[in-house]
Amino acid sequence: MNYIGSKYSLMDFLTETITQVTGSDANGKVFADLFAGTGVVGKTFKERGYRVIANDIQYYSYVLNKHLIGNVPPLDVNIVDDLNALTGIEGFIYKNYCAGSGSGRQYFTDYNGKKCDSIRIELERLKNCGEIDEAQYFYLLASLINSIDKYANTASVYGAFLKKVKKSAAKEFELELLPIIDGDRESEVHNDDINSVIKRIGGDILYLDPPYNARQYCTNYHVLETIARYDNPELRGKTGLRDYTMQKSAFCSSRTVVDAFDEVLRNAEFNYIFLSYNNEGLMPFEVIRKTMEKYGEYQQFSTDYRRFKADVDENRNYKSDKTTEYLHCLIKK
Repeated sequence: MNYIGSKYSLMDFLTETITQVTGSDANGKVFADLFAGTGVVGKTFKERGYRVIANDIQYYSYVLNKHLIGNVPPLDVNIVDDLNALTGIEGFIYKNYCAGSGSGRQYFTDYNGKKCDSIRIELERLKNCGEIDEAQYFYLLASLINSIDKYANTASVYGAFLKKVKKSAAKEFELELLPIIDGDRESEVHNDDINSVIKRIGGDILYLDPPYNARQYCTNYHVLETIARYDNPELRGKTGLRDYTMQKSAFCSSRTVVDAFDEVLRNAEFNYIFLSYNNEGLMPFEVIRKTMEKYGEYQQFSTDYRRFKADVDENRNYKSDKTTEYLHCLIKK
């Protein structure tokens, strides 16, 4: 997925640096990714042999990680043809996010919105009648979320939709299955605020990739949240926002971010703590360093990388098309 803050392009830098600090032996080690997003970091360390603990406050992210982190082979892949053969239904997605319904919104074409509805409704039916188990349910639902995002009629995030249907959004939707990652069968996935879940877990390596600025993920990906939950929420405004009161992150406010970060460090029962943060984030470099030094030995590593595409699409005026990504490291006392 084209996702704000995705570490897909930085995985070599992250894995090489973390391995350099902690050692290459993954046997029996617990790796926690508590702002898991699309699961790309946790998935990589799962593939390397770590037992992974993933967490994210967004439910669509929880679904993605329930599959990528929580599931292991074998899983039945044959049902995808039946799902793709379903006739579209005028369900919640079509009625609220497609122009043909009269909603005034055009996140998807009418065909793709109806197709998404028919598959989402069928997944719930299959789960409720016991025709698929929990592992299959999250496998298929995660694949639906990952697939439908490729057909979204947006610049990149769901803060707004395009007035004209772009080429990729005009294609007819087809469900594609995500890979099934083999790994430790005791890996676990949580859907909670980090400052709550950090008090219930422990391990060897803690990786933190919080929001860097004031843009809340719950507003940028609210449509995916609704597809994941399919809870028929009351929507408001031109963009059809759902209520996100309980999903706001303290890491998106300059007033609360430092205290929230300090609380995580204080409660973290991990030997190594890594924080990904760029040079334009809400927390200044020196504040991060001083906060981490309170709890042990501090190191930092960095690399330059290209901006996320949405920054260009939203016409933000930046001096450079690159930013510096820092990987702050704390070896806890």
